Amino acid sequence: MFRLKTTWLALIVFFFDLSAVVVAWLAAYLIRFNGEVPPDFKESALWALVWSLPIHGLAFRIFGLYRGIWVFASLPDLLRIVRAVGASTLAVMIGAAMLQPNPIIPRSVFIVAPVFLFLIMGGARALYRTTREFYRYGGLIAQGKPVLLLGAGNAGASLVRELTRSSEWRLVGLLDDDPAKRGREIQGYKILGPISELQRWTAELKAEHVIIAMPSAPLEIHRQVATLCVRAGVRALVLPALTPLTQGQAFLSRIRQINLEDLLGREPITIDTAHVEMLLKDRVVMVSGAGGSIGSELCRQILRFAPAQLIAFEFSEYAMYTLTEELRDKFPGLSVVPIVGDAKDSLLLDQVMQRYAPYIVFHAAAYKHVPLMEELNAWQAVRNNVLGTYRVGRAAIRWGIKHFVLISTDKAVNPTNVMGASKRLAEMACQALQQTTQFTQFETVRFGNVLGSAGSVVQKFEKQIATGGPVTVTHPEITRFFMTIPEASQLVLQASSMGQGGEIFILDMGQPVRIVDLARDLIRLYGFADEQVKLIYTGLRPGEKLYEELLACDETTLPTPHIKLRIARAREVPSALLDEVLPWLMQRRILTDAEVRRDLRRWVPEYSPQVGPTLAKRA
Repeated sequence: MFRLKTTWLALIVFFFDLSAVVVAWLAAYLIRFNGEVPPDFKESALWALVWSLPIHGLAFRIFGLYRGIWVFASLPDLLRIVRAVGASTLAVMIGAAMLQPNPIIPRSVFIVAPVFLFLIMGGARALYRTTREFYRYGGLIAQGKPVLLLGAGNAGASLVRELTRSSEWRLVGLLDDDPAKRGREIQGYKILGPISELQRWTAELKAEHVIIAMPSAPLEIHRQVATLCVRAGVRALVLPALTPLTQGQAFLSRIRQINLEDLLGREPITIDTAHVEMLLKDRVVMVSGAGGSIGSELCRQILRFAPAQLIAFEFSEYAMYTLTEELRDKFPGLSVVPIVGDAKDSLLLDQVMQRYAPYIVFHAAAYKHVPLMEELNAWQAVRNNVLGTYRVGRAAIRWGIKHFVLISTDKAVNPTNVMGASKRLAEMACQALQQTTQFTQFETVRFGNVLGSAGSVVQKFEKQIATGGPVTVTHPEITRFFMTIPEASQLVLQASSMGQGGEIFILDMGQPVRIVDLARDLIRLYGFADEQVKLIYTGLRPGEKLYEELLACDETTLPTPHIKLRIARAREVPSALLDEVLPWLMQRRILTDAEVRRDLRRWVPEYSPQVGPTLAKRA
């Protein structure tokens, strides 16, 4: 039934176009003779139509004028009409030259007739589409939530077209920083002013939503605009950067809510894929702490490079179950071996490394929560972070593992807490182990906080906001470095492919972020005003400092081939370090927190325990 209807519609359009040929041809004669066509020319014009109509009809079919649908008529359809009219006119001119009608066809007719014909055929299609679209979407213009569009480029213009057909949104105007576009219109919608006037226009037009339509703008501009939206109290959506695979996709279907990553403005990471692939492809790879935030993302990134086998080593049974279920679903053709065990268990480590013979080990197992490890659990933090690192590293040497990569932290630089000091001592243990082997290469990768990691401040803020607050910040001036989990994991892989043994790689963390700004931006992202969800300062917790560092004062850095990675040249570690530290770590009693802090200062001279102020006040 549908096919029959389509055929009838195509026939109707075909006969309409032939009628347009007749009208344009006769109109050209009327114009040529100022409305009074001589009888002999009138007869010649009608006779010419007899043989020129089939030519036009054949050209229209050859150039596919009836494959398109009128309601979607656009520029490609108009171009087809131009080609068809041009070809048929040329054919008629050749026919006239061959037939030599008497009187001859005036030359002006060959110019005027095709122009009229194009206007009639193209105009009819455009009028039909406009009428149908008004019939379909005209009633939606006054409906939907009012929205401002930020950006009047190509993407913005495409979104304007889609928004006019949306029942969810009602476009009220555009903002763009280009002075040349100011006051102009896109499909009847005015470009009101620069983006900096966002707050004024949202208030004036009562628009609570904006769409950021600048997919090709630099990341810093995106960050500034996203921050402006959040601090103006509007709900912002963003059109992400377009990729070749999605160019044909509707723009409106790709918009998403802005998130914290948009506000932080992290540049996308590019890694030397070929170099990393050489390290991982068809190799056996082991990840300790595989169920943690970084460990699990490392597993995902590693499996993209098709290793021969992935050995996932994790202490938590539930974390291991969750991870393996996910990995087997996403990478069904790759071998994942789940090993539940403690990184301090030498017997198990020996068995695993002997049996599976990994080429590279990523050691991500660690206790990392600063306040929790500072009080009551200091001894467990040191044993897990230092003794666990030593035993995994020592097993790697025993069983001829080529690469060992330690995941460290910025809190290991000039540490003021047990967790940071334990990670610095773990770094030193790797440096000392490097002195005992010529085969195994030990590398350390040091970076700051990652967004979305288990127990991160972002998760804490989100839970507090969800319950209506208050949101607790330790100090108004506290700052931290942040990066995304995939970003950190990719750079860890990149660093591991560059190591020669003994290096401490430092990831470029960008600019530090004030935690109070982070909290306020999150509150606004969730759609609350500052008055609705309160901020409270609770004072620095034990072991916390106002800012983190990525380099100690006596360290220097060297560049690497990757712009986001540098190498720290840390102070030399005495070869006898392990002879002193190991008996201390393996003594058969549990040390008090005070004893742990006292002894850590013996081997980590930069460690300076301190307790921050605890005065609480409302922001």
